[in-house]
Amino acid sequence: MDAISQTETVLKINNIEVIYDHVILVLKGVSLHVPEGGIVALLGANGAGKTTTLKAVSNLLKAERGDVTKGSIEFKNERVDQLTANELVKRGCIQVMEGRHCFEHLTVEENLLTGAFTRKESNAEIAADLEVVYNYFPRLRERRSSLAGYTSGGEQQMCAIGRALMSKPIMILLDEPSMGLAPQLVEEIFEIVRKLNEEAGVSFLLAEQNTNMALKYANYGYILENGRVVMDGIASELRENEDVKEFYLGIAGDDRRSFRNVKAYKRRKRWLA
Repeated sequence: MDAISQTETVLKINNIEVIYDHVILVLKGVSLHVPEGGIVALLGANGAGKTTTLKAVSNLLKAERGDVTKGSIEFKNERVDQLTANELVKRGCIQVMEGRHCFEHLTVEENLLTGAFTRKESNAEIAADLEVVYNYFPRLRERRSSLAGYTSGGEQQMCAIGRALMSKPIMILLDEPSMGLAPQLVEEIFEIVRKLNEEAGVSFLLAEQNTNMALKYANYGYILENGRVVMDGIASELRENEDVKEFYLGIAGDDRRSFRNVKAYKRRKRWLA
């Protein structure tokens, strides 16, 4: 049992397998835990299975002819892998998709309000929560009347996260928030994630190729390769791990600079065995 599973967990993925089109095996026995109030990073190269893992949790696989064929997914100690995405959002788990996916023909504020669609509260309560979102994202307040399609990539990412917040989530599945953004904006987005985690108590499962940035803000990390979890650990320890430095942070020791040494190291890469 890994260290993270010894704390109170909000999400448990237990040995799941995912197959597309009844033929293509994408995830192979993936297990992970997200602690209540934690930030967990799901790391790996493009095609490793990060997005598929998030979609397995959020029940969006069927739209792409994918199925969880083995294992189970539990949210707040209840099995949820047979629910619809809408039902899962009502329970407090929502995904922010890769690529920002705002409604381009709606204003920023109209986009945010769509996030409250599943809620039954009064207009006054929803307006109060909208004000909370604007406090976290002051730039969205400035652009509230602008069409989302005419805002910057960073503003669209803020809008997507803010829209998710309007559903009053317990946990957000955040897919590649740094994609296509300038480094300064990436830092700003991750700072907001940390603020939401610390102040609002929102848990995050964060799929990200920017390993260095993800491990800077996460508490714990899992590394995926070819649909399998090949390594996991406390984020600060993963950042200092020599294997992670070599293959994901682009940092190699002096004895790995030659082509011969790199080839030898790749051959001994433990998790490919």
